[in-house]
Amino acid sequence: MSSAAQPPDATPAPRVAIGAIFTECNHLGGAPIDRSWFERFELLRGDELLASATGAVAGMLQVLRERRLTPVPLLYASTCPGGPITRDTYKVLKGELLARLRAALPVDGVLLPLHGAAAAEHVGDPEGDLIGAVRELVGADTPVVASLDLHAHVTAAMVAGADALLAWETYPHRDAVTTGQRAARLLADTVAGRCRPTMAMAKVPVVTGAINGSTDGAGPFADLMRRAKALEAEAGVLSTSMFLVHPYLDLPDMGSGALVVTDGDPERAARLATPLAKEYWRRRAELEPEVRTPEQAVAAGLQVEGTVLLVETADCCGGGASGDSAAALKALLDAALPGPALVPVVDPAAARACHDAGTGNTVTVAVGHRLDPQWGKPATVSGRVLRLSDGGFRYRGGIWDGLQGEMGPTAVLEVLSRGDAGSIRILLTTHATYEWDDEQFRSVGLDPAAAKFIVAKNPMNYHLSYSPLAAATYILETPGPTPATVRHVPFRNLQRPWFPADPDIANLHPTLLI
Repeated sequence: MSSAAQPPDATPAPRVAIGAIFTECNHLGGAPIDRSWFERFELLRGDELLASATGAVAGMLQVLRERRLTPVPLLYASTCPGGPITRDTYKVLKGELLARLRAALPVDGVLLPLHGAAAAEHVGDPEGDLIGAVRELVGADTPVVASLDLHAHVTAAMVAGADALLAWETYPHRDAVTTGQRAARLLADTVAGRCRPTMAMAKVPVVTGAINGSTDGAGPFADLMRRAKALEAEAGVLSTSMFLVHPYLDLPDMGSGALVVTDGDPERAARLATPLAKEYWRRRAELEPEVRTPEQAVAAGLQVEGTVLLVETADCCGGGASGDSAAALKALLDAALPGPALVPVVDPAAARACHDAGTGNTVTVAVGHRLDPQWGKPATVSGRVLRLSDGGFRYRGGIWDGLQGEMGPTAVLEVLSRGDAGSIRILLTTHATYEWDDEQFRSVGLDPAAAKFIVAKNPMNYHLSYSPLAAATYILETPGPTPATVRHVPFRNLQRPWFPADPDIANLHPTLLI
């Protein structure tokens, strides 16, 4: 029954505002994120937001409708990771979201499906900035609950401004929808007066890549996640979250650890979070990966029978890199390959040259290192244009399940390795896109199962498609803004000491945010 059709004495349904700016950013490299990035992914308002069928937003909307709360759509802008959000883009998006909230007041609660590792050119902590601005508008008594990626950089401003923060529980990320549901249930219970969330975050200065950060099977982060989630069976514990901080930000007070939400007992939240953070510190070395140069990895792979996976995590679009590295490509060009290799490179100029040449024709073109040239020099190659595409594909799971991906004008260029041995099929795209499964390769007819070498430019999601068919997997050490380890990154704002730059820190105690 709509509010207009309710009897005069009926209590109106509580109204819950929902909206956010969602992305992950990189201070070490990558292209700045402007408005066009959000337009290629999600830029939703009003009924567009209410029709969302993916991600945390969809989960939140499902629960609000089940609990008979009225969703009040603000603005939801999400996009693939990149460099910091431009000043003007953040100002405009934040301004519109807050203007829509101001016009909707009063509301009974606010849901913010955030990431937690965004950055703007002039704001290091957009999530804390946005939560604080929302709090100022709605007042101290209106509950504000935010969902976060488990790679969030949880700040004092975020903890101070929100009533509760809840993180995704899986990596690879399969639970954006269910995390949205968890956040909405907690908010609904808070609005109904069934609980009073209080929280504490315990952090230790561990800043590591995500290679060993899976929540599946055995492993340091998986073990910590299971230990944290077991606490939710205790009375009065409303939520627990583990955070492996996104290591490619350069901000003060970065670290990893645990966040616990209790029912009206912040001291208990702190007591439960602190041992988890201490255990995180104890297992810090297990999160550092073993790496090889591309040349070492290719040489080792040539001795292996079957498909070999080369993980060039330093060029991860899903971590904010441009995706334009040619480091792995060069090592493959210099080898005598017994079979085909698949290599993705974001290079608008090379993709355009292939489109200009046309399918079946030969083209000589420089490939790579033109969007973020600080990491290397292009590789000049000659090859045949195998296939051309508009770059459209559809995600088959993860954060943007079902959403249309846009690589822009795309080409498959086939070149020969040394001695005219096996071919290398270079997927040349115009825009960076988040890698979930192997949607990008499949969209242009490339079959990873038939390849001798596959270059995957992400630290974790490659397991979904490639681990089952890979006879060997090598983590590459290459230049780039998303390296497998940040041990040697010259951070300017992250203060020492921190691991792994400092293997041991005397008398370390977790930092508490309450």
